[in-house]
Amino acid sequence: MDWLTGIQNAINYIEDHLTEEIDFAAAAREAACSPFYLQRIFSLLCGMTMGDYIRSRRLSLAGDELSTTGCRVGDIAAKYGYESPESFARAFSRFHGITPTEARRDGSNLKYFFRLTVKIALRGGAAMNYKIVEQDAIDIIERPEVQKRDDAVSIPSIQEYWARAHRSGMVRKLFDLSPDKSKIFGICYGNLSTTPGFFEYAIAAAADKSTPLPEGFRRSRLPARTWAVFECRGPIPDAMQEMWEMIVSEFFPTSGYQPTYEMDVEAYPPGDRSRADYCSEIWVPVKKKI
Repeated sequence: MDWLTGIQNAINYIEDHLTEEIDFAAAAREAACSPFYLQRIFSLLCGMTMGDYIRSRRLSLAGDELSTTGCRVGDIAAKYGYESPESFARAFSRFHGITPTEARRDGSNLKYFFRLTVKIALRGGAAMNYKIVEQDAIDIIERPEVQKRDDAVSIPSIQEYWARAHRSGMVRKLFDLSPDKSKIFGICYGNLSTTPGFFEYAIAAAADKSTPLPEGFRRSRLPARTWAVFECRGPIPDAMQEMWEMIVSEFFPTSGYQPTYEMDVEAYPPGDRSRADYCSEIWVPVKKKI
């Protein structure tokens, strides 16, 4: 399935179910990816979280109904998923700037939030350094943590995990275990979680099977894949967030590749990650578009 077609299919599913509880797994199936990757890509591609989009569309449609029908406020609140007229009124006032009662008056100023249609908007002037690499499987030692899924671009708990890993000496230990000591990895297993709403994120290093396994770590393997490897130059996490936006909005819509949605990998060399010239990488497993 085409990259943009899948995301549009997911948006269409959401629009068809705005008056119901949204089944994010079903929406993700429409996009042929996992709920984690759907929410992540939506946020990067559309400039808002999926939750914000759903709330805005529901409140927009609710305002239209209040101003054009005689339906009771409580009935409209329930239709759009609010547990009480009071909670609906608070959300409605924040969005529209007026109360539901005021919305019934002729000439009331209501906001309308339009349905999204995904289109390519090409932007010039930005360089993207990447390469396509056929990589054999890599044996690794990793320490994973379970993270709560968030549809924002950056998940604060991951940054906090890295801060703890640096303070505890875990990052230094992983560099020491790595045969060439050139990089360690941050691995997002966003498509492999069996627990809805959660995923694993691991900090890891390449290490052959003869390397002693430290307590609290596990052995794993990055699979042999075709990887799109993107260079990120600048302080972390800003450089990676900016590159992710380019990957999602420019590379995949216009290239001959699409992601496999299995995982993605951050590669960090030793050095000061706050420096303007720090050079990290994003690895995304890809396949040729059909």
